[in-house]
Amino acid sequence: MPIRPTAIRPVLLATAVLALLSALPAFAATADTDLIRADHVAAPDTPQAAAAVLAARRYATFWHTGDARYATAALSPQFVDRTLPAGRAQGPQGPLDASRAFRAAVPDMRVEVEDMVVAGDRVSVHLRFRGHFTGEFGRTHGQNQPIDFQAFDLYRIADGKIAENWHLEDNQTLLRQMGLQP
Repeated sequence: MPIRPTAIRPVLLATAVLALLSALPAFAATADTDLIRADHVAAPDTPQAAAAVLAARRYATFWHTGDARYATAALSPQFVDRTLPAGRAQGPQGPLDASRAFRAAVPDMRVEVEDMVVAGDRVSVHLRFRGHFTGEFGRTHGQNQPIDFQAFDLYRIADGKIAENWHLEDNQTLLRQMGLQP
């Protein structure tokens, strides 16, 4: 029995849709429920604020997991770190390198967003980093010391992505906990 052309169309359409879906980045399939949630969020009920919160949650989830897909989804390709530490690459590569280095020292790092405030195109985020120093930081080997320090970030959002970041970390507490400062 010959196959009618009209019977082939739905099969071709289904095959094309499946091919397109499988070609999407893996991140596209990640549910909103997989992202870090803030303990407290103050944001207007607008599409712009929702996009800003989503970008901030993706970036926090990147720091929480080390998964570069979240950084790619959160950061603009023209991302600028306005408080760039010495030796860190500018642009999206900088946070990727920093996360990799920090995770080498604290492999079980967890990140919590304690507060998030959205005002216009700005998002302020109070973060808490926790884990254990069991890896290497420079020439220092961890001895399973608990790590618990805070950071504050201020993002400028453009087109739903973080275009600029100003950040302050409590490095004195971190270095003391790692045994690198008295």
